[in-house]
Amino acid sequence: MIRLGAGPLGSLVVVGAHCDDIAIGAGGALLTMCRARPGLRVDALVLSGGGGEREREERAALAAFCPGADLRLTVLKLPDGRLPARWEEAKSAVEELRARTEPDLVLAPRTDDAHQDHRGLAKLVSTAFRDHLVLGYEIVKWDGDLGRPSAYQPLSPETAEEKARLLQEHYPSQRRRPWYDREAFLGLARIRGIECHTRYAEAFAVAKLTLDLGE
Repeated sequence: MIRLGAGPLGSLVVVGAHCDDIAIGAGGALLTMCRARPGLRVDALVLSGGGGEREREERAALAAFCPGADLRLTVLKLPDGRLPARWEEAKSAVEELRARTEPDLVLAPRTDDAHQDHRGLAKLVSTAFRDHLVLGYEIVKWDGDLGRPSAYQPLSPETAEEKARLLQEHYPSQRRRPWYDREAFLGLARIRGIECHTRYAEAFAVAKLTLDLGE
């Protein structure tokens, strides 16, 4: 197991198609990075859920998942499940995010995610952030689309438990969903932990990685 860091990390971009995507896919990594780097700039973009209960949930949740960070969150009002039909709006939002940021790391959905909104956003991000390290997070769901990840962020047991607790606490609108529970979140984290020789972990897909082995 080779351990590589992302280098100096002062600015982070995180994107989600829906409110709760970021927290489910990368909440543990956010807790880990923000606690290790007080003042970390986090630019977050969510394409749907704006203007109502979902946006209120998202703002409270990401504030909790990014302790001590300089969090800048934008939540748009694109309709859930209709990203292909609103492609130009989504593309403009991602391009505007790129124009105002120069992140050291980008967290986004996977390009092979089964959900069309997740997959579409991932493709937009990979085009807009061509020269950046983009890690594609995974979201457990009924589609059964979990694959073989190529990058892992180990999570301490305390961080894994806190992630599960914060997800339950801050997204009451999702508690009715049969897959949305502590057991599912910790179960996947345990499996990914086994794969990288630790107790818990989050896993990510990496489409491209440029190395600099001469420094």
